[in-house]
Amino acid sequence: MGETVVLTAADGHKLSAYVAMPGSKPIAAIVVIQEIFGVNEHIREVTDRFAAAGYVAIAPALFDRVGNGIELAYDSDGVAKGRDLKTKADNNSEADVMAAIAHVASSGKVAVVGFCWGGSLAWRLATRADSSIDAAVSYYGGELPSLASRTAHCPVMAHFGIHDASIPEAGAREFAAAQPDVASYFYDAGHGFNCDHRGQYDAAAAEEAWSRTSTFLSGTIG
Repeated sequence: MGETVVLTAADGHKLSAYVAMPGSKPIAAIVVIQEIFGVNEHIREVTDRFAAAGYVAIAPALFDRVGNGIELAYDSDGVAKGRDLKTKADNNSEADVMAAIAHVASSGKVAVVGFCWGGSLAWRLATRADSSIDAAVSYYGGELPSLASRTAHCPVMAHFGIHDASIPEAGAREFAAAQPDVASYFYDAGHGFNCDHRGQYDAAAAEEAWSRTSTFLSGTIG
C-alpha cells in the first residue's frame, strides 16, 4: 500500500519515510513514530492500517541520522543496537518528525502516534507549541513519567502496560495523576503489547488500545 519518500529536515538532513495513502480523499493525517527497531515491518503495517482507516499516514526513518535502511530484530541484540542508535539519533529526532508533519500538513489536521521511543516523542511533540499537531497518542513512552511537568498544547492519549519492566507502574500512575487532561489507560500487559511481531504482544490489550485510539483520533482530527 505504501511507498518511500525523501524528506528534508530544517537543518537540511535528508531522511526517508514510509507513506501510505487512503483509497479516497484523506480524513486527516497521522505521523507514526517508530520504536527503537526502525521503520520495520510492524511500523509499516501500523502505517498501512491508518491509511486503510482513511488517513494519510507517514512513518519517518529516525535512524537515517546514523545509517540508512536500519531495521532491527525483536531480540536482545536488536534492543542493544536500538538503544545505541536512539542515543545517537535522539537529539535530532523531533526535527525529523517535524519534517514528516510538514509533509502531510496539506491533508488537514495532523496527529502523531508513537510507540516506545516514539511514544516518548509523541508526548514531547505534544508539549511543543511550534509542532502544529492537533492530537498525540503515546504507546508505552518511557519518558512520560520524567516529563510529567510539561504542558500539552493538544489533546493527548497515553497507553501503559502495568507489567512494563521499562516503565514502572508507579511512574506511569504518577504521570496520569500529574496530567489529568491526558486520557491515560492501563493494561494487564507488558512493554510492546501492541506489536504482534514480538513476544510481549497481548491481543486483548492491543485491540482495546487500538479501539480507544481510533475513537480519540476520530474526535480530534476527524
